[in-house]
Amino acid sequence: MVDNRKDEMESILKLQRDAFTAARPEAISLRKDRIKRAIALLVDNGEELCQAMNEDFGNRSRDMSMMTDIASSVNFGKYCLKNIDKWSRPEKRGVTFPLGLLGAKAEVRFEPKGVIGIMSPWNFPVQLSFSPLMQVLAAGNRAIIKPSEFTEATSAMMAELVAKYFAQEEVAVVTGSPEVAQAFSNMQFDHLVFTGSTATGRRVMEAAGRNLVPVTLELGGKSPVVLGRSADLEKAGERIAMGKMMNAGQICLAPDYMIVPEENEDAAVAAVQLGVHNQYPTLLENDDYASVVTDRHFDRLQDMVADARAKGADVIEVNPGDEDFSSTNSRKMPLTILRNVNDDMLAMQEEIFGPVLPVKTYKHVAEAVDYINQNDRPLGLYYFGADSNEREQVLTKTISGGVTVNDVIFHIAMDDLPFGGVGPSGIGSYHGPEGFKEFSHTRSVYSQPKIDVAKLGGFKPPYGKASKKAIAMQVKK
Repeated sequence: MVDNRKDEMESILKLQRDAFTAARPEAISLRKDRIKRAIALLVDNGEELCQAMNEDFGNRSRDMSMMTDIASSVNFGKYCLKNIDKWSRPEKRGVTFPLGLLGAKAEVRFEPKGVIGIMSPWNFPVQLSFSPLMQVLAAGNRAIIKPSEFTEATSAMMAELVAKYFAQEEVAVVTGSPEVAQAFSNMQFDHLVFTGSTATGRRVMEAAGRNLVPVTLELGGKSPVVLGRSADLEKAGERIAMGKMMNAGQICLAPDYMIVPEENEDAAVAAVQLGVHNQYPTLLENDDYASVVTDRHFDRLQDMVADARAKGADVIEVNPGDEDFSSTNSRKMPLTILRNVNDDMLAMQEEIFGPVLPVKTYKHVAEAVDYINQNDRPLGLYYFGADSNEREQVLTKTISGGVTVNDVIFHIAMDDLPFGGVGPSGIGSYHGPEGFKEFSHTRSVYSQPKIDVAKLGGFKPPYGKASKKAIAMQVKK
């Protein structure tokens, strides 16, 4: 079965590459038309896609899905349409003196790479397929998307809709098992985009490396929240609760753990609890609160909490409606705060990807900085506070993919900012002009003047006075 799917995927890849080669050079208007069709697909079918996501999760807010998956992708497409002409213009570059005086010219052209593979995850299945697609199309490429098998209904609907709005030689969707995904990562794309876990990202990069396929890896990790002593705790708690409970914490940029001044720990925990109560007065029958996507993911989170409790953590379930979660199979889980954590606990070793929030304390903010630096560089970092010196201390002494100050997650919503990680949290980025360049080949073009530059510069044998003069000019202090 996998072999048949592999042959099908290879056939689509050849179809797209042949069409790409035959069509060069394509007008910018064709790129814009494809982006407009991707936008129309989402606008015309947003409700149906939200219903599919709700079916896949067991419960997922229609309004949240419209904001995070549909509207955000549409807006990013509009951003690409607005900027594509500027992005795609060649850039003039300087030439070595005195060649410019003799008529030499240099420029960089941003040209499409060809066929780009997009491997998207289950947590935001539409957004993390279509946002990179918008910029892949803006750069003039064709695309094949392999969405997650965990969101089966959404993946099937995306395949059906893409086939309706695009010719197969432009954009295609292939669905299937992890074995199909593995075969997909082994294909000879011109670039491969993967969004998912760090562990799977390593395997994808290894597979792509065998074919020397360049990759963009959007991974994750343990994104810390640093509360400064000047932080407005009530506002911070509200915003942390929102970011940690949106999509039930199943977000690569979700605040993974909180690190607070030791004298403010009680107040900080209470502020997060208050934020939960204000936003989610109940959980089980609340359509605003998502379910954990599968039994396997739910069990992993329960095991993580049990491990922390067994190793001495204080476990606080934030259950505003005092509901009985033991008598339901809805896979809904209340926000669970862990205090007195240590690095032996799974919750401090793995990306949590769910509604579990460990809390650490510090005496001096330098301790928080040191702790962050002792671990893998995170995808996001969040600082709350009004002290600009302390803020800059945290930002300049740490490294992360991106930063949001006085909130969480929001830097990904800024279309003009690049989004990506560092090392274990990711390689490369999209969004912003940087994303256009990520999916383009930066091609250097140098035009030689009529004069014999090689002879003038002493590069032509037999070497003699001109050569020695050129060398002396180059190496002088």
